[in-house]
Amino acid sequence: MNTHIVADPAPHPVITLVDDDPGVRRSVQLLLRSRGYDVRSYASSTAMLADAHVLDAACLVTDYLMPELDGIAVLDALRERGWKGPAILVSAYCSPRLLERAQRQGFASVMEKPLREHFLSETVSRLIGNGGRRPVPLP
Repeated sequence: MNTHIVADPAPHPVITLVDDDPGVRRSVQLLLRSRGYDVRSYASSTAMLADAHVLDAACLVTDYLMPELDGIAVLDALRERGWKGPAILVSAYCSPRLLERAQRQGFASVMEKPLREHFLSETVSRLIGNGGRRPVPLP
């Protein structure tokens, strides 16, 4: 008798997305889901920080200019809780000062809106360390 052991498929990487603009949030969520990521999206930093599972994320994608906390403060709050993953800051206007500040605070990438889909998905893939291979899309 032959016995085959089938391992559970690897979990889809979790991406935390924070953006107060519902249209941007939805389009980025759909894009990343179509690339096989499990996206947890939040309309505010407060909602994100209230989620007990936020530290499980493989990557953070956050808008810069938001009501409660800006994107840099969002990353700072996660770092204070021990999260060590890579982060992408998104802004409608990427001034040299913002780029410098974001790099100093530990953002791996800064992207200007409107986002180029291919660039965002490839950057996420590279940052979470899967060698550029995209995970299998979620159903």
